Amino acid sequence: MTQRRIFVLDTNVLMHDPASLYRFEEHDLYLPMVVLEELDAAKKGTSEVSRNARQVSRMLDDIVSQADRAQMTDGLPLSGGRPPGLQTPVDGSAGAEPARSGRIFFQTRPAATALPDLLPGNKPDNSILVCALSLATEYPETAVTLVSKDINLRIKAAVVGIHAEDYYNDQVLEDVDLLHHGHSALPDDFWAAHGDAMESWQDNRGNAHYSVSGPMVSEWSPNQFLYLPDEADEGTGLELRVDRADSNAAELSVVEDYREGKRGVWGVHAKNREQNFALNLLLDPDIDFVTLLGAAGTGKTLLTLAAGLAQTLDEARYREIIMTRVTVPLGEDIGFLPGTEEEKMTPWMGALMDNLEVLTQAGEGSEWERAATNELLAKRIKIRSLNFMRGRTFFNRFIIIDEAQNLTSKQMRTMITRCGPGTKMVCLGNLAQIDTPYLSETTSGLTYVVDRFRGWPHGGHITLARGERSRLAAFASDVL
Repeated sequence: MTQRRIFVLDTNVLMHDPASLYRFEEHDLYLPMVVLEELDAAKKGTSEVSRNARQVSRMLDDIVSQADRAQMTDGLPLSGGRPPGLQTPVDGSAGAEPARSGRIFFQTRPAATALPDLLPGNKPDNSILVCALSLATEYPETAVTLVSKDINLRIKAAVVGIHAEDYYNDQVLEDVDLLHHGHSALPDDFWAAHGDAMESWQDNRGNAHYSVSGPMVSEWSPNQFLYLPDEADEGTGLELRVDRADSNAAELSVVEDYREGKRGVWGVHAKNREQNFALNLLLDPDIDFVTLLGAAGTGKTLLTLAAGLAQTLDEARYREIIMTRVTVPLGEDIGFLPGTEEEKMTPWMGALMDNLEVLTQAGEGSEWERAATNELLAKRIKIRSLNFMRGRTFFNRFIIIDEAQNLTSKQMRTMITRCGPGTKMVCLGNLAQIDTPYLSETTSGLTYVVDRFRGWPHGGHITLARGERSRLAAFASDVL
């Protein structure tokens, strides 16, 4: 049987995940009074943190509403799972959750332990540490753990002898290297092991399809790409996409080739295998959700814009392109920006402008023709802020979310549920460039959706591995 533990929760855990109160199973929780004070100070405003603080306050009010002081001293039960209205747990469990047998304790009397000399002042973090020290002294046979997203507080806890941990429940994977890439190489003996019961045919467009069965089939998921490597990596090897797969058999199709000398997309050609796979997902009308991961210069934005323009202007599949991103500054904030919503967002959309310049300059024509093209594009590409997305529904739009690694799982869920019929959403990001506090590679909303959408027949993911900017950018990425 697992030893019962007491978890002292820091304020940032509650504001990061309001449902964290119901994530500790049979263990007890303890909330210092200073945590309630910090929740009260953070509840005003329209930010995500403020909304979470208000959510936690409402949940705590439901817990204590029928309790008297004696009951609060003895601990209030947290049975019954998560309250209605909260999203499915990050661990993906469905259906009824096991009843929580743990209790929640509030600080109802001053801490029994005095403030150590090495923790001077009356800072909130030090007050939380004193509460944890008092609990450890009062219950010597019970493991007391401080849970905080604040690294420095965890370090201070270790210094004074309190066991501290990060909040891991929102962690999608233990290691970001476990995140699937959307493509995998086939072994050299693939056809020998899977070719005996293979069937092949061509569709009405002349594309080849295969039906195979064998030991590797159970590892595949829909819209995963498979390839037989060629030494030069020039696309001469066979490249396939999994159309359907189950534990016994899979249907594969040969992917479209968009490399140089083949079919182009608004003047853009794939320069490597991963880019070719990405274009196949971006141009497939049956794919509603695409995620592209990759370092700077791998072509995420250029490929997505080219595919969006081709389907919006040439094929009229979508009414317009909507591009947005999280406005998290890299350096010091430059303050408020003047103008309309689109004008305020323009400084954040340098990547859009740079890639539009590449796409418009690639074509032949006079300066006047290029200016007319730019004016046309300005009418069909809308720049929107994430702050005004709640409550909206987009029909027949091609939506691009840039820098999606800075979104939390809750924000990502809000964005994806804005999509109406006929809309395609593409999320771009680099997990090595996360600027949002308390987010990491394993807790980012982008990691969350890549993992959750794996296996859905109308979603696809590709990790772009090779930069295609310049020899200077490639060398800098390797040595700096």
